Amino acid sequence: MNLTISGHHLEVTPALRQYVTTKLDRITRHFDQVVDIRVLLCVDKQRERERRQRAGCTIRVKGNDMHAESAHHDLYAALDELVDKLDRQVGRHKTRMQDHHHDAPKRLM
Repeated sequence: MNLTISGHHLEVTPALRQYVTTKLDRITRHFDQVVDIRVLLCVDKQRERERRQRAGCTIRVKGNDMHAESAHHDLYAALDELVDKLDRQVGRHKTRMQDHHHDAPKRLM
């Protein structure tokens, strides 16, 4: 699994990198077929203070790409919301990928 963490208008500190890594371990623990994860952390120059910090993530899994974004006044809270959204998406993808087909009943003669 490749993990890329980048920042836009902010420096990604080792503590922030560690926080993102520990939060994303929850997703890889639930679903182990993750190929690539890209995280983009942004600080926008908006007048709205409550939506200034943004976190976006794209997860590439076998057969699908999932994307989620979250905005909050605190970057750590935005990351928590982001991981919750991604966890729900990965859970839905996992149930869709499970084999729901049953064998045809055998004929009795």
